[in-house]
Amino acid sequence: MTDIVERYDIPEQHFWLRGTRSGPPVEYDSATGMWNVYGYPEAQQILGDPATFSSDTMRVIPKGMIPEGEFSMEGFITQIDPPDHGKLRKLVSSAFTRKVVADLEPRIAALTHELLDAARERGRLELVTDLAYPLPVIVIAELLGVPASDRALFKQWADALFQRDAKISLNEPAEGQNADIQATLKPWKEMTAYLAGHAAERKRQPRADLLTRLVEAEVDGERLPDQQVVNFAIVLLIAGHITTTMLLGNTVLCLDAFPEQQEKVLADRTLVPAAIEESLRLFTPFAALGRSTAREAELDGVTIPADKLVMVWLGAANRDPRQFTDPGAFDPGRDPNPHLAFGRGIHFCLGAPLARLEGRVALNILLDRFGPLRTDPGDPVTFMPAPTMTGVRRLSLA
Repeated sequence: MTDIVERYDIPEQHFWLRGTRSGPPVEYDSATGMWNVYGYPEAQQILGDPATFSSDTMRVIPKGMIPEGEFSMEGFITQIDPPDHGKLRKLVSSAFTRKVVADLEPRIAALTHELLDAARERGRLELVTDLAYPLPVIVIAELLGVPASDRALFKQWADALFQRDAKISLNEPAEGQNADIQATLKPWKEMTAYLAGHAAERKRQPRADLLTRLVEAEVDGERLPDQQVVNFAIVLLIAGHITTTMLLGNTVLCLDAFPEQQEKVLADRTLVPAAIEESLRLFTPFAALGRSTAREAELDGVTIPADKLVMVWLGAANRDPRQFTDPGAFDPGRDPNPHLAFGRGIHFCLGAPLARLEGRVALNILLDRFGPLRTDPGDPVTFMPAPTMTGVRRLSLA
């Protein structure tokens, strides 16, 4: 992995990309007041035990860190525990069934060709701007029922949330972190207002889209509160595109870094899905997720007290040599490949089948039209700076 680090100038905060960690799999960070988990079996234990490791991390955030009345996690499905989590997940699971997703393939292929045609007319192809971002955001916007033409807005919000190197500490006074917190709250407020307007319009004029389904949905005989509808839609809109954006860019990066593997994939397209899975392991898009201990817990012989924030570093777990042989290598032939890039257990990524389909279709078309894929040495690859995200911000193809 040293060659990749040097070749692509990988940011220092992406420590799991810079070689296998030598420290213990469970560590307490006194600077931030958080526990960090880097090991694969330990991550599995956490994801498989929602009763001990709650998804509700907001309850352990010190009072005053987030201004009251400015932010609500109600309906934010990634923050909800059973039994409410299962009820809410059922509301949208029908929108991501195997048949519904498979039926999207012709639309995904047509969009990919349209976007690549437009890039060819401009005489260049910068993968993120020209394909990896607009493709999945158009698809999820059409599913939700919001104008895909507003995708510049969505990108502005996603960039404000994820493309910053902000470091939050539970130990520092809220006042000292106020600028970072406000910078994060601003896009949330704007997204909330935007989607609240569309949800209100669906109440007046229902359509055949996912937002209407959320507005009209009932749980235990009652309609969802407006804030739950909006927060649910925010998750679907943002998470529904950014995973595929990173997945596609990271897979192209892996093929560029390991040309001998790209030759195999070019010669045998049945390897494309496996190449995507291996890139998900090697360059895990959502590299970390948070949990809070509902009670005292033991991991790898270490006791974590109740009511503590735990960061599960999936990017590091997916390179744990206890689980993966030669974890720094990109090997599409790796079998089995039980990576944790989409999570595990009850919070397994709802949109994983769609992300995989978008990645497979787009990558095959890219290889057809531009293969072999090579990064442009005159336009260096740049990464997203946020330590919890692994993705390229810019990747120009030669």
